[in-house]
Amino acid sequence: MKPRRTKIYFDGGCRPNPGAMEIAVVIGGVAAIDRAAGTGSSMDAEWLALIAALRLAQARGLSDFVLLGDAAAVVAQANGAVAARHGAAAHLAVFRGLVGDGPAPRVRHVKRSQNLAGIALARR
Repeated sequence: MKPRRTKIYFDGGCRPNPGAMEIAVVIGGVAAIDRAAGTGSSMDAEWLALIAALRLAQARGLSDFVLLGDAAAVVAQANGAVAARHGAAAHLAVFRGLVGDGPAPRVRHVKRSQNLAGIALARR
């Protein structure tokens, strides 16, 4: 039997927008939340959450995982389907730098109601 691919959920937000950012990553039912992720836009927060999710996967030595988020624009930019401009381009460069020469990780869009990281942010 083939092992299951690890699902890693990510979400970010800020109040007001732009304003104080917070991010969350959920893996294996455990949430890692940073309520003091700096100041920026909601798009910045989503990117920081995606980068944090990738770093967590790498720190755990995972090779078969999928990164799941509800920010369609960030998912599209991370997958190369849409050009990243302005601040998003800098975040994409960090993301690609973490990936290095290896295969690009799977990044998929999920509905907000399915995003465990978003649910974790809303509950705390």
